[in-house]
Formats: sequence, structure tokens, C-alpha cells
Amino acid sequence: MSCDEIEALRLGLMNTLGTSDDAVRRHAEQELGDKLDEDTPIAALAAAESVAELQRHLDAALVDLEETVAALDTDDPEYAYTRGRLVAVRDAERSLARLADSGESFLADLGDSHHTLHEVFPTEE
Repeated sequence: MSCDEIEALRLGLMNTLGTSDDAVRRHAEQELGDKLDEDTPIAALAAAESVAELQRHLDAALVDLEETVAALDTDDPEYAYTRGRLVAVRDAERSLARLADSGESFLADLGDSHHTLHEVFPTEE
């Protein structure tokens, strides 16, 4: 059983954060295999280099996964696991949104700090 969306998100997040854990990267690449060479949301997600790209490609991968779940019969042996993947990917999508919000908030805080610093110590230009 494969959890392509989660492994691809891990790879993309490692790119975005600049994390270089070779063991984690090799494991994820091994699990995804040839899927990294295809023109799919999974490959794009794994190659993402920004949070915005992660969000866009995860959303596309989620749409594909939802279609897969909808196409399965409820008595299919893969149904329960695939629905579980769907729940996990939706949860990851929410976590990624929180990460993006935190980054935007941090950026705004830096702007406020910069503005306050110039109010307290005006520069002569």
C-alpha cells in the first residue's frame, strides 16, 4: 500500500525548508518510484519549492485521490485504506494551510518590527 500524497508532500516540504535528510529522501523516493517521473500532481508536489506550490499541487493530488475513492466499490479491499489516505491528506492540507498562515503572520510581524524600529530610530535620508 502506498501513501503517495504524504510521501510527495514530505519531499516537497524538505525542498521548501531546505532540509537534507538523505535517509528520509531516499525512502520517499523509493516508495514513489516511477511516479516521480510522471507529469502528475504527485511528481509536481515532490518537486515543489515554495509553500504556494505545495498547496497548489497538494490540492490537485487531493482531487485525484477523491476521484479514486469515488470510483472504488465499498467492498473493494482497497476502499478502507484509500479512504484513510483521503482523511490523512485532508489533514495534511489543513496543517499546510496553518504553516502558510504562520509564515505570512511572521512576515507581517517582521514588517511591523521594521516600521517600529524606524519610528523609534528615524533614519536621515
